Amino acid sequence: MGRQVLFLLPGLLCDRAIWAPQIKALRAAGVTVEVADFRGFDSITAMAEAVLSAAPERFALAGHSMGARVSIEVMRLAPSRVERLALLDTGIHPRQPGEAERRQALVDLANTKGMRALAAQWLPPMVHPVHHDNPELMSVLTAMVERMSPEIFERQVRALLNRPEAAGVLGGIRCPVLVGVGRQDAWSPVSQHEAIVAAIPQAGLVIFEDSGHMAPLEAPAAVTTTLARWLGVR
Repeated sequence: MGRQVLFLLPGLLCDRAIWAPQIKALRAAGVTVEVADFRGFDSITAMAEAVLSAAPERFALAGHSMGARVSIEVMRLAPSRVERLALLDTGIHPRQPGEAERRQALVDLANTKGMRALAAQWLPPMVHPVHHDNPELMSVLTAMVERMSPEIFERQVRALLNRPEAAGVLGGIRCPVLVGVGRQDAWSPVSQHEAIVAAIPQAGLVIFEDSGHMAPLEAPAAVTTTLARWLGVR
């Protein structure tokens, strides 16, 4: 039997650093781990098509935040290719009233003041308040945002604002599904994930304690253990 292949999909303004603890541990456990790069895309569907183009015929798929929305689009396009699915800290709702204006204000901030100023405003609400005084975590998250550019941010915001319908995909998913969320995720709350689980035939919910929206880095041990069990490698 060949090695399991896992594709990890990062969220808005995130790169492989958001998954760093999981990459290290799962590769050590014998899993072939690949991480998508969405910096050049302005469409959720185009992101999903890029994943499918890079992935083998059968693979496991885990997405965080925007990456989970991309994962759902992968399931719409090619459900038979995904062996198991993990959706972390995400949502399935369409564009909300006022969302475009709120996101545009952040794009304007990035364009006028730069990515460090954006990180200083955007990151704290994404993180459990107990972690605001954790310089190691906040520096990793800030550096990740600073590796992006206002142009990348604007493209990804465009992708999110024009996101495809997701809720209707869930009922047709037939592979095992893990849904995970930080207990203190204020951006994508637990109740939102309970609704996702209720809509998928083979889904289970895991709540990561003492974590906000950036669960893979805020609760690295819990997320890693959960993904390893989901993959059946621990």
